[in-house]
Amino acid sequence: MSRIPALKREDLPELEPYFERSMERMGFVTNAQFTMAHRPPIFKAFVDMASAVFTQYGNVTPGLKALVGNVASRTAGCQYCVSHTASNAMQPGYDIDEAKVAAVWEYETSDLFTDAEKAALEFAQCAAAVPNLVEDRHIERLREFFTDAEIVEINAVVAFYGFLNRWNDSMATDLEAIPVDVGNRLLTESGWTTGKHKVEAAE
Repeated sequence: MSRIPALKREDLPELEPYFERSMERMGFVTNAQFTMAHRPPIFKAFVDMASAVFTQYGNVTPGLKALVGNVASRTAGCQYCVSHTASNAMQPGYDIDEAKVAAVWEYETSDLFTDAEKAALEFAQCAAAVPNLVEDRHIERLREFFTDAEIVEINAVVAFYGFLNRWNDSMATDLEAIPVDVGNRLLTESGWTTGKHKVEAAE
């Protein structure tokens, strides 16, 4: 069970515009956000940051950003975020299918990933490691495919999930039905479990 209880959406009408923005981006509001809502300024800043990080400005697609978040979260060990990013990657228009999500941890050797994707995912894995493992060669490889501004976007995704990985593992945030379904179908063979995150009861 989540260590800090998630608040109820119906009790937070003043935050409804922010909940709607999350609905548009992901299709549901996360329990992590309902916990952040104990301090509305933190929750609002989080939603604003998410909007900035996940807007597509150039060639870093929403699907690639979801995969970057997935590899970063797997590296950090956050099962909550691993299932969420896998679910996010398959949203309509993201152009990421189930086979690619299931194979993302084998990105280095899988033919499902382009060289550009492999460069971004290697960077994500190194950037999320503790201690950080990014070297100049990782940036040089990224520059073969991305502009400096696009590299900033990729790093922003890793940093954004660094916040969420620590948030959800520390809070033991309850997992929602959609990411649990994705995790159970696609991720268990690569070691995914719900771990400390209780599965939210169906209403």
